[in-house]
Amino acid sequence: MALYGYQHYKEQSVYTMTPGEMLNLLYDELLKRLTRAELALEKEDYTLFEQSMQRCTEIVTYLTNTLDHQYDISAELKRMYEFFQYEFSRIKAGRRAEIIEEVRPLIADLRDSFREASQLNS
Repeated sequence: MALYGYQHYKEQSVYTMTPGEMLNLLYDELLKRLTRAELALEKEDYTLFEQSMQRCTEIVTYLTNTLDHQYDISAELKRMYEFFQYEFSRIKAGRRAEIIEEVRPLIADLRDSFREASQLNS
């Protein structure tokens, strides 16, 4: 019963988020999954690595699909998301943690920029 209440609370909090909060949550989750993939590689847990990288790909695909193309920045973001997808495929194919180290700061900077824009917009 308690588990149902927690699940309901989580769903309600997602439904009531502003678009800025949702975007920040997605970027935080993306960074978390990249870190999890990196740790899985260190432990040679390839199942967890694959699952984490798959989730990263799904998040970036969602971000790409939800771009509002009426804004000029959407084209730039789309190119950046395509770059992330390309890098994710390189990470998965070669199981290369050093690429994660290269991509993570780019994603963190983008997240921080959106977070700052969201705060300025509030």
